[in-house]
Amino acid sequence: MKIIPHSVNVMDSFGCIIGSGDPARLQQKHEGAKLAITERRVVEIDSATAANLKGVKPGINLPIIYLDKVVGVIGVSGEPEQVRQYAELVKMTAELIVEQADLMSQVQWNKRHREELVLQLIDNAPVNVDQMTSVAARLQIDLDKPRIATIFKVIPDKDTAFSLEHLQQLVQLLEYPERDNLVGILSVSNNEVVVLKPIALNASGWSQQAERKRINQLLKRINQLGKFTIKMALGDYFPGLTGLAQSFETARLTLDALSGEQGGVFFYQDHKLPVLLSSLLAEPWKAAQIREPYDLLCHQDPKQVLLRTLIAYFQQDCDLNHTCEALHIHRNTLRYRLDKVEQITSLNINSISGKLHLYLAIKLFAMRG
Repeated sequence: MKIIPHSVNVMDSFGCIIGSGDPARLQQKHEGAKLAITERRVVEIDSATAANLKGVKPGINLPIIYLDKVVGVIGVSGEPEQVRQYAELVKMTAELIVEQADLMSQVQWNKRHREELVLQLIDNAPVNVDQMTSVAARLQIDLDKPRIATIFKVIPDKDTAFSLEHLQQLVQLLEYPERDNLVGILSVSNNEVVVLKPIALNASGWSQQAERKRINQLLKRINQLGKFTIKMALGDYFPGLTGLAQSFETARLTLDALSGEQGGVFFYQDHKLPVLLSSLLAEPWKAAQIREPYDLLCHQDPKQVLLRTLIAYFQQDCDLNHTCEALHIHRNTLRYRLDKVEQITSLNINSISGKLHLYLAIKLFAMRG
């Protein structure tokens, strides 16, 4: 009506006026519209005809047809000779709006059901294979494609607000143009998103190196969303539909085991031992036994010099030369510090059991924060 100098009416599939330039006509039955619906044709009404019909004014009424079905009627008020030139254009516009609304509805349906399917696939509950396969086929998702679960956790900067809108932008970025990723929001409050990423299998499994390259490219695009720190945990590959839940569990355990880390990309395979043993922490007395060397070091080394040294030592795979280079210290200084660790913890760092106990205490507690 901002374009054409005539009032426009919209009637539903029962001929009831649901939109009008004349608000007084809302919810009235329109006889011309009912005729247009019944006979699927354009109905022109002049002043003489309008006088004999209920709730009708002069004008042209055109059926709105979508998918070969009359879904409503669009009417342009005025003498037919005056409004005929606008009528078809208004009808075409109405049909385009209906088509666009339906397409958007389908997009939202697909998006909602894709996310529901993802959350079902990572759930440890019994899998209804036939039902999931049927839903996946409708969504054009190939469930036979090998995938691994990846959890993205967004850690906002102190001065940056992170909203649901940002989380939705992250989901969109992960969905496109990535390679057929299946994405779902795990937790709005924790800013967590899960992605079931397709992988290429070879004789030795799947390539971490190839995934690292893709992740680095992805992180560059994510950084454009704002000043956020991204923490990622990638699970291992397990075959079959139930394997996706296992993959997600390894990703979740990896993320939880490294909760002290403020950002970065973590592969389950690189932290397999502490991740697998992290379940011991659920039992307080076992956790206390494993944690004891860490507590002793924290108590007797308040500046955490020994703790940082031990962390670097394990990060360098217990190589003395590499540890000295990483810490910029002399070899004798390193030996002194490691001897001090042994004195405080009563563990022999050169024995397998002593080294393993120290390693688990560091990995399960010092690096968890």
